[in-house]
Amino acid sequence: MGVFHILVALAGSDRHGYSIMQEVATRTNGQVKIGAATLYSSIHRMLQQGLVEELRENPDPDNRDERRRYYRLTDWGRAVATAEARRLTSMLEQAREQGLIPKTL
Repeated sequence: MGVFHILVALAGSDRHGYSIMQEVATRTNGQVKIGAATLYSSIHRMLQQGLVEELRENPDPDNRDERRRYYRLTDWGRAVATAEARRLTSMLEQAREQGLIPKTL
């Protein structure tokens, strides 16, 4: 599930690692917090799988911290994230049909 959270965080804009961690925590109201070790091991695997790419240039001209590495969702990563979102939506629909969660939240 951590990979999906990272993909969603990158779907809206290019981000550096700490920004990804903040975005995940914000989107989940603090229920999901990804630590640095987990984030960077996930990003390493995602880079190998072609889901994300590391940017060569800093997309944020206001931030000149050269230590930060920025990441972008690839087309393949977006397709994978879209497929997973559809799968999760289908699972939620099934749970609603079985009365596990209300029809409206």
